[in-house]
Amino acid sequence: MTECKIKLQSFEGPLALLIHLIEKNQLDIYDIPIAEVTEQYLAYLQAMEQFNIDIASEFLVMAATLLQIKSRMLLPKPPPSDDLIIDDDDPRQELVDRLLEYRRYKQAATLLEDMHEKRGKMFFRPLQDYGTKIVLPEGLKLDDLITAFAAVWESVAADFAFISREEISVQDKMQDIIYLLRKNDGRLEFSQSFIRSGSRTEMVTAFMALLELIRLKRINICQEYSFGPIYLTWGEVVE
Repeated sequence: MTECKIKLQSFEGPLALLIHLIEKNQLDIYDIPIAEVTEQYLAYLQAMEQFNIDIASEFLVMAATLLQIKSRMLLPKPPPSDDLIIDDDDPRQELVDRLLEYRRYKQAATLLEDMHEKRGKMFFRPLQDYGTKIVLPEGLKLDDLITAFAAVWESVAADFAFISREEISVQDKMQDIIYLLRKNDGRLEFSQSFIRSGSRTEMVTAFMALLELIRLKRINICQEYSFGPIYLTWGEVVE
């Protein structure tokens, strides 16, 4: 019997642990071998207990979810019948969707963190500080903006090409967004605020410019319904 060695690491949550297990074993995230992943996931929780580490409730909820999915996949499918409606939905699909969304979010967060670190090594003339913080409309969180940014990033990343370097400042992108708002009668979809070269640097700079304009109350953001498109509109401070 092969000895099982467990390397105990710290994870932000159950989705982070599942992504780690999938990538470590080079598994297909769209076709997860749920029995194998469940076994490794439970082994990690057991190791946490052995080290007297408190297990957060969200890890236990995910363990129950994995066991439920595993049991559903083990159940034999009933024979086809004209009078019986068979649910052919993959019991793993909801978990796969959550993992894909989490991975997009983490990729965007990592990108922003890397850009923040690189920008921290540069010196720029500071923007005027009005002593305000970023305030978003009720029901809309900063996470929603980052998720929208990740979606735009993923949709156009494959089209990126290497081009000559063009330094685009946050101030430049702020002016771009204001120009586009004027051109579109004061209403602009979030994804349309990325113009110029379409480079990765520009996309991150545009996102930083958007946050700065919101902080300065020069633009507002709105979402007409949950998971709907995010729009930019004029704010309280108008030039």
